[in-house]
Amino acid sequence: MKKILKYVFILISLFLVSCTDVIDVELQTGPPRLVIEASLNWEKGTVGNNQMIKLSISTPYFDSTDSEEVIGASVKIINENDGTEFVFIDQNNGLYTTSSFIPELHQIYILEINYLGETFIAKESLIPVTNISNITQSKENGFIDDVIGVSVSFIDPADKDNYYLVKFQEQDDLFPTLYDVDDEFTNGNEMTITYEKITDEETGEKELEPGDVLDIELYGISKNYYNYIRLLISQNESSGSPFSSIPAPLKGNCVNLLNPENYAYGYFRLTQVDRTRYSIQ
Repeated sequence: MKKILKYVFILISLFLVSCTDVIDVELQTGPPRLVIEASLNWEKGTVGNNQMIKLSISTPYFDSTDSEEVIGASVKIINENDGTEFVFIDQNNGLYTTSSFIPELHQIYILEINYLGETFIAKESLIPVTNISNITQSKENGFIDDVIGVSVSFIDPADKDNYYLVKFQEQDDLFPTLYDVDDEFTNGNEMTITYEKITDEETGEKELEPGDVLDIELYGISKNYYNYIRLLISQNESSGSPFSSIPAPLKGNCVNLLNPENYAYGYFRLTQVDRTRYSIQ
């Protein structure tokens, strides 16, 4: 009997050892691409002249290194109506800035980037946004019982289809929480978005508590950008699952005129934004 148990133990040990074999899998990676972060936001109550665009080079999905900053590009935005050009100055750190941009609601603007002999073009109109009308907090109006939720309300204009991006960010958090919203079923009515969190010991996330401060932003966005950011948010939310698929490359609206196959990542958008700050009571 002792011999049988000994043999069984040896077999189990061999099986466990075999389970620790490392298997190298070759993963396909795409070519490095230009990444364009061109979100021009016109905050209500400001002139909107100061704007910034960031350019970088993409890195493989599993690469832990930071993306490469793009230096030496030519960046400008053109008012399609009168041809006025707004040149963005290279800051030699991947950032390109201007202090002379003139925002006009509903006006179409063209982004033009020249880099390494190739020209990238994108076109978008500056979308207006309604005002944030009310902010409330409650433990009853959200999806989770006995957890503080902060609700942001605004009146949707009834004259057309509208699309929104709502951003919540606690002052100590590195990343915001984003909500994409459309008025398909609420056209012309009051719309309310509620933000709440639960305590998670694994991630270190904690529910909202009195004294926490939230920065809240409401953006008016185009339908095309709504479709884009909706997919991006969906990919981000599913990436934490061990069974989720690797996010597929998400193309924006930046087109390479000379070499369409060498397209850029990112999106050129122009939006009006209403910002406010709320302290949890």
